[in-house]
Amino acid sequence: MSISMYQASVPVFIRYLGNLRAILEKAAAHAEAKKIDPATLAGSRLYPDMLPLTRQIQLASDMAKSAPCRLSGTEPPKFEDTETSFPQLLERIDKTVAHLKTFSPAQVDGSEERPVTVNTAKGPLTVPGLPYLTQFLLPNFLFHVTTAYGILRHSGVELGKADYLGTA
Repeated sequence: MSISMYQASVPVFIRYLGNLRAILEKAAAHAEAKKIDPATLAGSRLYPDMLPLTRQIQLASDMAKSAPCRLSGTEPPKFEDTETSFPQLLERIDKTVAHLKTFSPAQVDGSEERPVTVNTAKGPLTVPGLPYLTQFLLPNFLFHVTTAYGILRHSGVELGKADYLGTA
């Protein structure tokens, strides 16, 4: 049985971005109910040397929007990283999901061996599509989603595992 590169990527990104959206909505409601400045939550981090919530969301968005582009051999769209508020972060997620929905299985499937080059902190990395997706992109995407969840949970937002996983 072969893997569908589309099914292993686009629906996964859409699902977890939707879950992340719901988590951010809970965080905004929490800030309002507890009279916390939303900018405080948006700038929160788990540790001083880690990136803040806003950057975690931006990076999750970047990972998701670029994957089907790289797998299909097209150029990823560029989003400015200027979001500072919950409404702006929600809009970015919505824009990312809308972009993902423009892809069809025919554009992404069959990319298991297509060379994909990404710029990393250590320099350019070129790998075939399947290892790019399964060993680089998905773990990175889920790291940033998980870290955003962790920041908000650590900040007192009432979240549980079901918020992270969403509903089937």
